[in-house]
Amino acid sequence: MAGADVGDLEIEYVVDALKNGWYEDKYYYCEKLQQEFADYHGRKYALMTPNCTTSLHLVLAALDIGPGDEILVPECTWIASVSPVVQCGATPIFCDIDPQSWCISVESIKASITSNTKGIIAVDLFGSMPEINEIQKICDDNGLFLIEDAAEALGTIYNGQRAGSFGIASTFSFHNTKTMTTGEGGMLLTDDVDLYEKCVPLRDHGRRPTTKPYFNEMVAYKYMPFNVQAALGLAQFRRIEELVKIQRHHYEFYRNELSDLDVQFNHEPENVFNSAWITGMVVGQEYNLNKHELMAALSEIGVPSRPFFYPLSSIPAFELENVYNHKNNIAYDVSSRGINLPGAANLTDDQLKFISDGIRKVLIKKGK
Repeated sequence: MAGADVGDLEIEYVVDALKNGWYEDKYYYCEKLQQEFADYHGRKYALMTPNCTTSLHLVLAALDIGPGDEILVPECTWIASVSPVVQCGATPIFCDIDPQSWCISVESIKASITSNTKGIIAVDLFGSMPEINEIQKICDDNGLFLIEDAAEALGTIYNGQRAGSFGIASTFSFHNTKTMTTGEGGMLLTDDVDLYEKCVPLRDHGRRPTTKPYFNEMVAYKYMPFNVQAALGLAQFRRIEELVKIQRHHYEFYRNELSDLDVQFNHEPENVFNSAWITGMVVGQEYNLNKHELMAALSEIGVPSRPFFYPLSSIPAFELENVYNHKNNIAYDVSSRGINLPGAANLTDDQLKFISDGIRKVLIKKGK
């Protein structure tokens, strides 16, 4: 279903980190990855973290988000995009999604802003992009901050600008399912020097590199990366175009093989290059088939899949379906008919054909 492509460069860097990445070089690979990652995205500052969730938490904490504050978030995303809001004591307000991009809807954002709204977390779902320039304008007009959760969009380009270069900050995931992986891991990017300088001590128990050793300015978090993890990440990042090409091949293969069926894939309008971390597929209503029925039918013929993200308001963690199911009807509908297709880096064309033929077999049978 998912998995990394690891080669000789990764082994070389990790072994070097194990042999030599200690003492004065204990953060050598972390610092190299941070700098190269920031440069690639045209950002000024980067901080590597244990995962994308902690990156989001650092940003929200540095922005002093807390009880009484509301943060607008998309209905359909992994819970990690939203859990830091709750952990800060603030309230997530779930917005509907766009039916094409599956990302947070501009119209729903406009309808959800209140006097308590402090910011928006826009998620680049499955490599797709929301209308992020318009969302930034909404933020500017209303005195809100924008955080771009680009965990799933490394390599995506929007109007000539890389995903992860928008908002006051952006965050990335290097989870073992992602295009680029460190097993677990994340990155925070920003151009805002004040935000960056607040995040530095928050990441390491309230310490700054320039102050006295073991001299803590505040009670903070332990969100530091480690060298071996970053060594793997640096090697992966230096192969990023190759790794994105693999995911794009999956996406294009599925799209071409199933182009005659009533199915919708990751959105790629003319102004977007979609890096397609994983291929999402929403089946047409004509099949009268929900995602669980589709996944079960595919499983019977040996085709793995996973569900499109559930509307967050519907899951036990929040239990707000009665509040949001009519307000966010697009999210509830799209999620009910959506799945993710296999995206492991080692998939062969024969396997991709087997998967595509299996999908066709199930949908044609159900469509009769």
